[in-house]
Amino acid sequence: MDSTGRRRRRHWAALLGAAALVATGASATTAAATAAAADAVDFATHCIPPAIAGIPPIDGTTTAQIAVDNAAPKVGDTVTVTYTVVKPAASNPVDLALPADIMTPTGKVVLSGAQSGELTVAGPKKNDPVPGKGAFPSFSMTGTFTVTAPGAIKLSPGDYNIHTSYIMELDTPCTVTNPPAPVSETVTATDGGGTTNPRTVQLGSASGKPGDAVTVTGAKFTPGATVTLAGRNGAAETADKASATADAQGSFTGSLTVTDKATTGVVAYEGSSWSTEKGAGPAAYVVIDDTPLPADSQKVNTSVKAGTLSMGQAGDTVDLAGVDFGKGGFSRGNLQTVTVKDFRGGPAGWSLTGKVTDFAGPGGASVSGDKLGWTPVCVTKEGSPSTCKAGSPGSVGSAGATLASAPDGALTGGEFTVDARLSLNVPAYTPPGAYSAVLTLTLS
Repeated sequence: MDSTGRRRRRHWAALLGAAALVATGASATTAAATAAAADAVDFATHCIPPAIAGIPPIDGTTTAQIAVDNAAPKVGDTVTVTYTVVKPAASNPVDLALPADIMTPTGKVVLSGAQSGELTVAGPKKNDPVPGKGAFPSFSMTGTFTVTAPGAIKLSPGDYNIHTSYIMELDTPCTVTNPPAPVSETVTATDGGGTTNPRTVQLGSASGKPGDAVTVTGAKFTPGATVTLAGRNGAAETADKASATADAQGSFTGSLTVTDKATTGVVAYEGSSWSTEKGAGPAAYVVIDDTPLPADSQKVNTSVKAGTLSMGQAGDTVDLAGVDFGKGGFSRGNLQTVTVKDFRGGPAGWSLTGKVTDFAGPGGASVSGDKLGWTPVCVTKEGSPSTCKAGSPGSVGSAGATLASAPDGALTGGEFTVDARLSLNVPAYTPPGAYSAVLTLTLS
């Protein structure tokens, strides 16, 4: 996925002979564009202030927006969803001003269309100061879901809760008055081919205090299988663990008691350990730590925010050396250097593949794309959790080939530099002139 969340594609046109190569695809985008988002939507909301406030429920309007890191996924891909409440319906219910970084939001995003269900989303404890009786600031929550069916998947904002940790632990739950709320984003999934993992997991709540039990439901697991329910923090499991048994339809409902304050998500999997082939999740979960602080002390919090999988290129033009009419032979050159940055911080690896069209020349002449070969090279930046592997030397062609990859692991990520030596085997009596083809690279 590129920095806009869509499939990374970079095109080069290779010209045989002295003519320059011309880029025919999209130019590189900045890393700041981390998600593709639709327009914000408004929906009626019913919010219940904490009882201590002594005020009645608030019926107002929430303005919200859904964003995704990949609007064109394949079946089996994991999509990261960001639910931003641009304007909450509720406000600070008391005269007391609230300091910064005491609000922890959680919520739900509703899926419909080609895939239905709910996914839990959670945000960090981070906010600007809120004056007494002042409006709550905007906040964002994130979560993930695995694509299980091709087609248009619609995403709507759902219920959300604002938890405040200041003097007392208080909640302000807000529900959609007339569900579902309007659709804010749609992703269009395609069938990726091959075997995919259809398993899904959902949580009954997105947050709780240490020791609270959360209801975990799953679907499309192996009928009769023992399913492990486990807490996660990034790619590592926490101390929270339970089990459930899938019924004849592959569904289960279980309960996981969350005591580890490090837990930020919940996964479910078959077998003795987590795997992307037989697991689902993580579903976002926030542990609300209400442990009283010792006198005259301050609690200091921070977080590590997961990023995206992206790639960039050193240029969009490749010059292959010319060959002589009547002799032919190899027209050689170098692929523009590609930099892959995997800042997701999860267990998934990546694959960078390429395919090329035929080389079109003058008067309808052409050279088959199957005659373009490459010898890939991949270098891992020091300190990266993953180690990349260069693809095998050989033909690229219209069927495509792997340029580089990194495997799944307990914790993946890093920066990688990918290069390749290109060689086009030109037949001896190919008509003179300039020839061009489009080489498409896809990172997934």
